[in-house]
Amino acid sequence: MKNYLKNLVELNDTKKSKRFAYFIQFLIIFSVVTFSIETLPDLKPQTKVILNAIEAFCVIVFTFEYLARIYVADNKLKFIFSFFGIIDFLAILPFYLSFGIDLRSLRLLRMFRLFRLFKLVRYNKAMRHFANAMKLAKEQIILFMIITIMLIYFAAVGIYYFENEAQPEHFSSVFSSLWWSIVTLTTVGYGDVYPITVGGRIFTFFILLIGLGVVAIPTGIISSSLTKAVEPNEEKK
Repeated sequence: MKNYLKNLVELNDTKKSKRFAYFIQFLIIFSVVTFSIETLPDLKPQTKVILNAIEAFCVIVFTFEYLARIYVADNKLKFIFSFFGIIDFLAILPFYLSFGIDLRSLRLLRMFRLFRLFKLVRYNKAMRHFANAMKLAKEQIILFMIITIMLIYFAAVGIYYFENEAQPEHFSSVFSSLWWSIVTLTTVGYGDVYPITVGGRIFTFFILLIGLGVVAIPTGIISSSLTKAVEPNEEKK
């Protein structure tokens, strides 16, 4: 039984394991769609009953999969605290926590059902390549995030000194200037807060140039890591 379950849930090249994988993928998408339908206003009581039944069925299957993976794992604790182990647990947790409890006070728990989407990474080859690429680029991404946070703070301080006197309602402090800094460095530029002084506009010009690099750098890091993640698999073929 243990070998049968191991072959079924751990994605070997058997027809049964592939069918099981496709079935789980279908349930993941289906459960997320039903989650979205539940947010529609004025649902009929019959519709809610059907949606609850679908949710219960999906959770039963996901629970079986989670327990089966623990059962067949060589190192059970390692699996439980692994990335996929935690995702599998979070995918079923909201159902059991909210069972018999008024969800109006626990609506945030329902959002954890979206963690089921992360389960797709296990079953999708392209997503696994992307996950491996993120692991390879982890140190560069962390360094980039630290530098980006420093730039956001620097931009907030700079625009505060340029615009505080001219627009005290928008740039009353460094903290209130952080919103402008974020939308400018990310090149979103909503236009709800913008500089009106000459110094502030010149400063914004240079921040926008830096923002173009902020957008481009992670793209290069991830694409390079993705190439490295895919190449070993191509060589094996």
